[in-house]
Amino acid sequence: MAAEDAPEETKVSDRGMVTIPASLRRRLDIEPGDKLRWDTDDEGNLTVEVIKQRYGAFDDFEPVSMGGGGSETHDLGGYEDDPAFSENN
Repeated sequence: MAAEDAPEETKVSDRGMVTIPASLRRRLDIEPGDKLRWDTDDEGNLTVEVIKQRYGAFDDFEPVSMGGGGSETHDLGGYEDDPAFSENN
């Protein structure tokens, strides 16, 4: 096993926090805001999945007009059966 493939160890803090070694963060492209999903199997083996949380995921989308002058709400919560809010008027 090459030195760069050697397992790395980190310590759990008294608050339950761990630091991901920089070499692993670079290799797995882990960035601030990403999440880690922790799981164990029946034998107690731990697996960690990186969940990417990239900002600006909708930057390529064009804005869509919701109608009106922009100051009214389009939330119909609780008013679905009120004829004043019906689209058939």
